[in-house]
Amino acid sequence: MAADLMVGSHAKAHRKMRLPKGNSMLTATTTTQTKVARRSRRRSGTHALLFLAPFFVLFISFTIAPVAYSGFLSLFTEKTSGLGFGGATKAFVGLANYLRAIQDSGFLSGFLNIAMYCLLYIPVMIGLALVIALLLDSAAAQAKSFFRLAFYLPNVVPGLIAAIIWMYLYTPGISPLVDVFETTGATWDLGSQLAALFSLSNLAIWLHTGYNVILFYAALQAVPEDILEAATVDGAGAVRIALAIKARMISGAVTVATLFTVVGAMQLFAEPLLLKSLSRAIDGGWTPNMFIFQTAFDRHDFGYAAATSLLFAVLIGGLSWAVTKLGSKVNS
Repeated sequence: MAADLMVGSHAKAHRKMRLPKGNSMLTATTTTQTKVARRSRRRSGTHALLFLAPFFVLFISFTIAPVAYSGFLSLFTEKTSGLGFGGATKAFVGLANYLRAIQDSGFLSGFLNIAMYCLLYIPVMIGLALVIALLLDSAAAQAKSFFRLAFYLPNVVPGLIAAIIWMYLYTPGISPLVDVFETTGATWDLGSQLAALFSLSNLAIWLHTGYNVILFYAALQAVPEDILEAATVDGAGAVRIALAIKARMISGAVTVATLFTVVGAMQLFAEPLLLKSLSRAIDGGWTPNMFIFQTAFDRHDFGYAAATSLLFAVLIGGLSWAVTKLGSKVNS
């Protein structure tokens, strides 16, 4: 009897220790793998958050927070009571600053100046960059690396430094260029609106043409050689190949460069701010950015400056979105 009991207990223990077979074994293995995969994903997610945390901290601190504060500030204005001896107090005005901005001729005239600047500057700069890129890409071009570097070097100069350089070149009495110009009997005067536009356009062309030369030259390297060889066999000359084939095949790059140049031109600030001392036509609100700067730091109307800056930011954001969508359609 004792022996039978001992054998029965050993059999029960053996059944309890028996490993699962068939579907049970597969289920256990799958469950273990799922747990390991979940643990690995959680670990990977934690590592990704640790790497992304500095970006989000900086982005929230220096982009989201200032924009939110500007939105809050735009709903208020400073008012003085009596003769102004009691100091200024903030008063809630809601959307009044925004309504004032869209009716302010001083603010809106800056967009007209930017439009005229773009009409003068962008066609010349894009056309010049395209011609130079086509010349560099031609078979007859020599020392291509040197000329690419030479054309790109002005783009390395910050806009503020470039404006100071051209201020010297535009100043009568100390500029060798103005002295040479005046020896022909002509007069040099930046007082007119057209002269101011030409002066700013000339500065921007010198500064940004090289960047677009490199952009267009890189696009030209993707033009299939078999197409160019076929055109040569058909009797097309170098000029016809450059204008009828190469220029057309990089039209997407030219369009995107033009649109992004428009977005950049909308933010014009440092160059006219410095040239203002030489030209009577450039006032403190000549561009939207200058108007916002003058409103905030000269007139100390921070609520109105915040409203105009947000409207301007929305316009730039919408234009950038349109450029991105149009660029994707052109490239596709």
